[in-house]
Amino acid sequence: MEPNPLLFRDLTYIFLAAVIGGLVAWRLRLPLIIGFILGGIAISPFTPGPHLSELHSFEVFAEVGVVLLMFSIGVEFSIPDLMRVKWVALAGAPIGILFTLGITTVAGKLAGWSLTEGLVIGAAVSVASTMVLARLLNDAGKMTETYGRVMIGITLMEDLAVICMTVVLPVFGGSGDGNFKKAAWTLGKALLLLIPLVFLAIKVIPRLLRRVKSTCNSELFLLVAIAVCLGTAALAQAVGFSVALGAFLAGLSIIGLEDLHDAHTQLVPLRDAFVALFFVSLGTLIEPRMLFQSLPLLGLMLLLIVAGKFLVWTTVVWLFRYPLWTAVAVASGLTQIGELSFVVVQVARTAGMVGENVFSAVIAASLISILLNVFMVRGMFGWLSTGGRR
Repeated sequence: MEPNPLLFRDLTYIFLAAVIGGLVAWRLRLPLIIGFILGGIAISPFTPGPHLSELHSFEVFAEVGVVLLMFSIGVEFSIPDLMRVKWVALAGAPIGILFTLGITTVAGKLAGWSLTEGLVIGAAVSVASTMVLARLLNDAGKMTETYGRVMIGITLMEDLAVICMTVVLPVFGGSGDGNFKKAAWTLGKALLLLIPLVFLAIKVIPRLLRRVKSTCNSELFLLVAIAVCLGTAALAQAVGFSVALGAFLAGLSIIGLEDLHDAHTQLVPLRDAFVALFFVSLGTLIEPRMLFQSLPLLGLMLLLIVAGKFLVWTTVVWLFRYPLWTAVAVASGLTQIGELSFVVVQVARTAGMVGENVFSAVIAASLISILLNVFMVRGMFGWLSTGGRR
């Protein structure tokens, strides 16, 4: 096979963009996601300077990034953290997501969006980034505070909701009546997929990983962990579901098995490399001209993310009998969207439910909302530290 010099040149551009963008974000004490996306914009064909020759060549690499990311979320899905705030997380999170979906759909209808666009944008807007929020809480040492546990509990449920969205949304991309019935049937089939997976999780995967671990060969252990992750994702895709669902379920298969978490730990560097590639690839897809044409769409999305979600989550948390200052603190942390919103809108775009303008607007809204959220959360932590809760 003839080597393709353009492929290696483009890969060099992508990782240089990730490194430079990441360093700038780190220096400014911002989430690395922002740096990766800005790096992608810098090397996109829509901006001057060096750019990638073929964007679609990297869609497979970006898909691997999504798979590894969802696998990690499955492994890190903390049941004990969820149980500490179980009522506001298990009941409040779905209520908040449904309220956000409803508000977005109504606002979209008034703005002239189709029902399908309203559902997709509502789904993307309704989920905050656990990764960004956990980083902010860890940096501030607030993870063990009540509002920190509530934030993480809600975002864990949002992570789980994304799995349902990636299964259900493509159904609404088809034509014909009865889409809600089809969605319910598809979700039911997805739940049936858990039955053989539970058997694999209990009987096969832990035994396999322990057997490989007993060899004390870290390279072999890493290869088996990758095979488990990608194999489960491929199984989900083969029966008609998203690879994101399969990867998440693969992560769940080793949750709670502390001696097997080495499988996840060894995957982290590989995951981070592919996730960086994923976010840079997203940045290269932002077309500034199309984005400027969609400024009303972007403005309304930001209004829904910042003001709409703040009101929704303040109300929901307060209704579960938390103090008002706790509700306000939680709501301030949830006024952003991140990596899983990209997964949702990418699934919808692939299904033909939304156009490039919505895709670009969601990425831009994520970038801006995370940037605003960093200052909002840090300001909230400062206010609480100076006795603002009184």
